[in-house]
Amino acid sequence: MEKIDMNRVILIKYGELTTKKDNRKVFINALYNNISNKLKGLDYHIEKDLSRMYIEFNEKDLEKILDKINHVFGIHAYTVAYKVNSDIKDIEELILDVLPKIEIETFKVETKRSDKLFPIESTEFSKRIGSLILKNKHNIKVDVHHPKTVFHIEIRKDYTYIYFEEYMGIGGYPVGTQGKGLLMLSGGIDSPVAGYLSMKRGINIDCVYFEAIPHTSIEARNKVIELAKKLLTYGNNINLYVVPFTEIQEAIYKNCDKEYVITIMRRMMYRIMEKLVHKYNAHVIINGESIGQVASQTLTSMEVINSVTNLPVIRPVACLDKLEIISIAEKIDTYNISILPYEDCCTVFVPRHPVINPKLDKCIIEEEKFDYNMMIDNIINNIMTIKILDKQDDYDGLL
Repeated sequence: MEKIDMNRVILIKYGELTTKKDNRKVFINALYNNISNKLKGLDYHIEKDLSRMYIEFNEKDLEKILDKINHVFGIHAYTVAYKVNSDIKDIEELILDVLPKIEIETFKVETKRSDKLFPIESTEFSKRIGSLILKNKHNIKVDVHHPKTVFHIEIRKDYTYIYFEEYMGIGGYPVGTQGKGLLMLSGGIDSPVAGYLSMKRGINIDCVYFEAIPHTSIEARNKVIELAKKLLTYGNNINLYVVPFTEIQEAIYKNCDKEYVITIMRRMMYRIMEKLVHKYNAHVIINGESIGQVASQTLTSMEVINSVTNLPVIRPVACLDKLEIISIAEKIDTYNISILPYEDCCTVFVPRHPVINPKLDKCIIEEEKFDYNMMIDNIINNIMTIKILDKQDDYDGLL
């Protein structure tokens, strides 16, 4: 059996987490746990301190580990670094050992000496290592402004870490550090992006999908499941709550002014969401509303729709245009799923001319035409839960 490579480690830099003070340990421990959960089944060992995290790895698992940490929020940057004792001779020997393995045209050396007991200060040590490289590698030049290769040397108390390439992580806060929110996940482009962006700020999400069978299809539900699975790659296990919305949606369409159908439908969704937030111990409602994109997302519509709840509603894509949202959807691999031609309940009953500036008094009058409270109670009692798990690939038995 192959052993963990003790000479190289994946060095993780925290970035925004270092701005925290008394609770920095909370954020670092959450990041540690999230990485550990993603790396289950792989051969690795993690050490952490307040400045860095170090992952020792088995060479055969390196690419898999790097792919996993590329999807973990809370990582500012990472690199694969050589690890050596913080001893001048040992550092120089390692530099000489790796020189034949890398191509160099122009270079510079950057040293960070966090261990102030190390006998040579940073600038002088960079010059020393630079001279060593020039003596042992031909046809290369020093370029302190635009080098093609940078020798990064981080000198710490026990070990020194040397690396040449640094990769950007996806930043943000570790998922779970800000509590839980419920995402209104439709089959469209916007709501998965909203889920991704809220997770980036540390929110642990569960998802709520409103369906109206037979007006919506099982294929539409499958589409939402696939979107939830994409979001799962960035977070923890997700509960997908499937809301049977048919009865109340038909009642709206049958009894209410057609121009107000979408506004009242959204108000009912918010009433249901408020109950679910309390039921499942969440704190906020999250959705993919973008200002002015459709009739229900004008500022007037948002005000009237939002008035049914006192809960905070987070709209991460509210101020992004459609092209910006699509760009993120492509980045997180949800776009091609979102454009599959299966309608959800937000699109099947859209009137030809929905009201753009609804009146609250008018909504209240229209809603008095049917007993929506009884219907909402019935809906809450008949919600189906689908668990989206890291190791579960087949959801057919739940459909």
